[in-house]
Amino acid sequence: MTTLVFLRSLLLAAALGFGVAPAAYAADKAPIAAAADLKFALDAVAAQFKADTGHDLTITYGSSGNFARQLQQDAPFELFLSADEGFVFKLADAGKTVDRGTLYAEGRVVLFAPHGSALKPDDTLTDLKAALGDGRVQKFAIANPEHAPYGVAAEQALQSQGLWAAIQPRLVLGENVAQAAQFATSGSTQGGIFAYSLALSPDVGRLGTFALISTAWHKPLRQRMVLMKGAGDTARVFYAYMQTPSARTVLRRFGFVLPGEEP
Repeated sequence: MTTLVFLRSLLLAAALGFGVAPAAYAADKAPIAAAADLKFALDAVAAQFKADTGHDLTITYGSSGNFARQLQQDAPFELFLSADEGFVFKLADAGKTVDRGTLYAEGRVVLFAPHGSALKPDDTLTDLKAALGDGRVQKFAIANPEHAPYGVAAEQALQSQGLWAAIQPRLVLGENVAQAAQFATSGSTQGGIFAYSLALSPDVGRLGTFALISTAWHKPLRQRMVLMKGAGDTARVFYAYMQTPSARTVLRRFGFVLPGEEP
């Protein structure tokens, strides 16, 4: 079955199964909460979804931890795409979701340095260690580990290489991983650690150089999505669309490891 035929069948099922007329469905722009690492990838998937179905989405990007707290308090999002499946499980345990959701991707992190920085990214973090010792790195950006999964991964990677104590006083914390990327690329820091998916965007990648960080240095960034209770038809169809080959192709292009695939 092609993606387009699959979507048409979903649209019909939504109209019949939920008692919603097509005109009412068309007016429904699902409010979606999405982890900030998805910014470029999900924008591309959403544009493809609109081309295939004619329907728009309203996507808000931010930190998964902050979204989870808002959803615990019944924030009006219908679909949650988290960068950490633990937040989805907590919402499910609290009875806020339709079910326990589905894994849609696993993320990666990179060490990034903007053009002109004295830091030279490498996948062993050798130059970062040297730069912390000789003073070449005075400011370094990561997402806030208190509520951003990519910040947690950055902290774990730095700890695994014995660099956390030295780098802590120099950290500039982003509210989410997209803001951390902004700090790391702006020239206001000597570099940072943020999502591979953001670094692969031409808008970000052209601003510097980066090296992939080993997944052995941090816990897996298992990214899970879930429908919230009361989700409308658009959200339900997009949830299914995210699992189609079309959407998976886009996610793969932005460096995500997909369920059933190896890094």
